[in-house]
Amino acid sequence: MSTRPSVVALIPARSGSKRVPDKNVRVLGGHPVLAYTIAAAIDSGVFADVVVSTDDERYADIARHYGASVPFLRPAEFAGDASPDIEWIEHLLSRLRDSGRAFESFSLLRPTSPFRQPATIQRAWRAFAEEAGVDSLRAVERCRQHPGKMWIVRGRRMTPLLPLGPAGQPWHSSQTNTLPEVHVQNASLEIAWSRVVFEGRTIAGDVVMPFLTEGFEGFDVNTREDWMLAERFVELGEARLPAVPQRPYKL
Repeated sequence: MSTRPSVVALIPARSGSKRVPDKNVRVLGGHPVLAYTIAAAIDSGVFADVVVSTDDERYADIARHYGASVPFLRPAEFAGDASPDIEWIEHLLSRLRDSGRAFESFSLLRPTSPFRQPATIQRAWRAFAEEAGVDSLRAVERCRQHPGKMWIVRGRRMTPLLPLGPAGQPWHSSQTNTLPEVHVQNASLEIAWSRVVFEGRTIAGDVVMPFLTEGFEGFDVNTREDWMLAERFVELGEARLPAVPQRPYKL
């Protein structure tokens, strides 16, 4: 009988957002937005632990209130607005391993995707666990603006971002519905084997499989406009937030 691989949920929640201050704990639908990712992760039943990585003690208190683990605060050198994910993920997984809590795989769940449901995570984990020969899985959705119509502007001249397609009928002069289907990653989730971090110092590895999100699963709230839309979706009942069993945290 095969043993199910151990997997840990990693939720990044640093405090230094500039576009939307405190975006990871901003209130949506009665709770800090961080609560919905924690609730979905726990309710999915996929993870041996749900760990929040934050550089802020208040954020850590919020995370613990909603049932997540925060074994330590993220060091400041890994919490800048230009810090790559590999730095804090490598640090966190190494600290966990050194404390006797090694995990074979991890899932990166960003708090700014509040409409991701437990079933979303379950569907992604099944797909990843059943696929042989891959290093990681990443959530994607079909592009709304096709890159074949995009340009690089340099001074008073511009060139196509993707100089592909037939010479007589370049993509930028073609009907969008005739162009090849292109997908863009969203912030809903990523899953990878921990070996890609420890052996290759990457969070994705070389062989990445797609996970196509549905509906609002991949909706990301990062700008003020995004927040206005998210609040409106919740108000109208167009998008559903995961159920949160805890009382609201008093910010």
